[in-house]
Amino acid sequence: MRTTRIIAVRHGETDWNASARIQGQRDIALNAKGRWQASRTAQALVDAGEPVAAIYSSDLARAHETARSIAAALKLDVLTDPRLRERGFGQYEGSTFAELEQHWPQETARWRARDAHWAPPGGETLTVLGERVLDATRSLAQDHPGEQIVLVAHGGVLDMMYRIATRQAVNAERNWALGNASINRLLWTPEGLSLVGWSDTSHLDAAWRDETVT
Repeated sequence: MRTTRIIAVRHGETDWNASARIQGQRDIALNAKGRWQASRTAQALVDAGEPVAAIYSSDLARAHETARSIAAALKLDVLTDPRLRERGFGQYEGSTFAELEQHWPQETARWRARDAHWAPPGGETLTVLGERVLDATRSLAQDHPGEQIVLVAHGGVLDMMYRIATRQAVNAERNWALGNASINRLLWTPEGLSLVGWSDTSHLDAAWRDETVT
């Protein structure tokens, strides 16, 4: 049985991450720290010295820019796949959670409760997101039996990969870390996805300094 090794990377930080603003499928670019994180992640994968057959990324800017940094370091191209996009949050995108609680308290309570069948207006349910992530992960892994691939995506997408790999429901309480630019390792076999390592941010231990600030 030939397995596919998966390195799943969350994109680097954006200004909206820093201000706790809901991004969803809005096309937000990395900030200076996020670009630094992406470069550190790229170097960590180079230093690991492991062969990588392909790099796939969400087509949203924050993930794609992170992927391009990794691809340049590994001398590969980036292949985009919209199935790796963040969960769609519809009209809630651009708001902070505090703003949502103020304007839509009942809906926000359903969000906090992880109602699997609730969707923000114009957005996706957790169930739909989980099905999308499973479809993307399975089909991309099946294209690379016996190889290793990198998937660059978003917090909601990687959260679903964790749930799939650990056989947890989409609405189970979350108690695991998932930092920006973290490196997460999984295995795909015909039996499904399994977890190898999660939320490695050791490559970000060096202190970041904003070179734009003098």
